[in-house]
Amino acid sequence: MSAPKKHVVFDVVGTCVSYDAIFDALDSRLGDRLRAECIKPKLLGYTWFEAAEREYTYLSISGRYIRFYDVFRSLFYRMLWMAGIEEPRKFATDDDLAYILEQFMNLDARPGVAECFQILRDAGFTCWAFTAGDTKRVRGYFTRNGIDMPIENFMSCDSLGIGKPAPESYRPLLTQFAGEEAWFAAAHMWDVSGAKSTGFKGAYCTVWEKEPCIDLFGTMDVMADSFPEMARKIVAASQETESKSA
Repeated sequence: MSAPKKHVVFDVVGTCVSYDAIFDALDSRLGDRLRAECIKPKLLGYTWFEAAEREYTYLSISGRYIRFYDVFRSLFYRMLWMAGIEEPRKFATDDDLAYILEQFMNLDARPGVAECFQILRDAGFTCWAFTAGDTKRVRGYFTRNGIDMPIENFMSCDSLGIGKPAPESYRPLLTQFAGEEAWFAAAHMWDVSGAKSTGFKGAYCTVWEKEPCIDLFGTMDVMADSFPEMARKIVAASQETESKSA
């Protein structure tokens, strides 16, 4: 008798790969100008991502889905204005923006991601990627970092026309798994908790947000400070469930 199938779906951007290349590009291109205005490049980068995620989500909710990359690009000058720059289009140029956006192709894997996948696969799990980015670009992150993730194991919100964390975005994968053991793993607590509310088991890594804010999102089934630790906890939790049902 074959072993029951088990799955872990990973968020990618911000989870498996870091935003550091974008932060570094902001610093190298505009850092001195930003610091002269008492603006930390990394903080500007963080608020840019957060604002883009909000606008992306709001557009999706209102039935006007637009790719995250396009939303992110459009908000650049608005973010400079919100940071206190009186004339954003004199402060920075379209060439500056193009340089920063080019770094979207160069996001690096977070420490321990490859080991995490290997631990899970050795324990019989299939690893999947579910992203708000386009599949070609996001798969390139894995290829560039030497991490195996088959193209058939990708799902993008772009193909659904629905952004996370709408419940409708997670459900197609759950339907595909047809009642098999299914985990969702991310470094964004809003993402893990959203998936958990639709029926996934939730695995959260603190590598990005540090503070899980469980008063807002609740406690996930697995919480860890590194990806290998998270993988080992998923495997242990799965084995415990299997032993109880045996």
